[in-house]
Amino acid sequence: MIISLKNEILIRKRELKDKKIESIYFGGGTPSVLSTIEINSLIQTVYDNYLVNDSVEITLEANPDDLTNKKILELSKTRVNRLSIGVQSFFQKDLTLMNRSHTSNQALDCIKSAIKYFDNISVDLIYGIPGLDNLRWKENIEILISHNISHISAYALTVEPKTALKKYIDNGIISPIDDSQSQQQFYILLDILENHNYENYELSNFAKNKLYSVNNSAYWTRKKYIGIGPSAHSFNGNDRFWNINNNIKYIESLNNNVLPNSKESLSLIDKFNETVMFGLRTNKGISLVDIENEFGTIYKNQIIENSQNHINNELLIIKNKYLYITRKGKFLSDGIASDLFMLN
Repeated sequence: MIISLKNEILIRKRELKDKKIESIYFGGGTPSVLSTIEINSLIQTVYDNYLVNDSVEITLEANPDDLTNKKILELSKTRVNRLSIGVQSFFQKDLTLMNRSHTSNQALDCIKSAIKYFDNISVDLIYGIPGLDNLRWKENIEILISHNISHISAYALTVEPKTALKKYIDNGIISPIDDSQSQQQFYILLDILENHNYENYELSNFAKNKLYSVNNSAYWTRKKYIGIGPSAHSFNGNDRFWNINNNIKYIESLNNNVLPNSKESLSLIDKFNETVMFGLRTNKGISLVDIENEFGTIYKNQIIENSQNHINNELLIIKNKYLYITRKGKFLSDGIASDLFMLN
């Protein structure tokens, strides 16, 4: 598989041409199972074939049970300079309900080890878990603050079909997700983190000292990116690509120097709707000047018109020719964005 990943990196280098790489992200699945040699080898392949920014962010995503003290020490000797850790909760009750493979002790031990070797760490939390009271939710947040974690991502729990959690809810064993509880815990999160100088630069993401995720920020601003490996997604500004999700077929295709991906070309309306959806999620908002320049006056006038009801309800605000979501509207962002979409 490593050979195939390198082959894809080589084949696709022309896609970014003279653009400098700002982020290398090892994510999806369990990239932490890669050895130090394999990680260094993949990173070196990028350096050998692309222009790489001197301040490139190199992130490895992992769960606490994969990040032993030994593994973290090994990673600190690679070019990886940022860890993204899927803690989700520091309480065993919550982890068991979500069928997570790590324990609460592993979660805390992982954080304590990580801060010894890495300055730039992101931790994921989940709120709105059935049975998660506000006190326990606050404790989750405060544990990260006490360890001076620089970046926190927090997401409302969603119930996926064909999962144990979905079955438990359907059978009445576990209470269904309470949207009002999720909303309350979201605003608890905002209050606590803002009071500790975290910036809510994107709806689900908070950073201290401007340590935003370079990888995710590129996605929200619709920058070009290349996804390497089975099931990986890519974007070139006009088209979205996704690799085949079958490992054997992926390897066979690259052995024949054929990219194993499919393509979707975005229409002008698709691009506009993405710009609206992503722009509302960030604290930069949506530039009405950029909307007019890229899409035309009709699109600008339409978004202003469609915003009026939400502006009247203090969910949106226009300031200095930018459209922003307000604090009151943040939890409702996806629904508000859909009201601003252009229809085919």
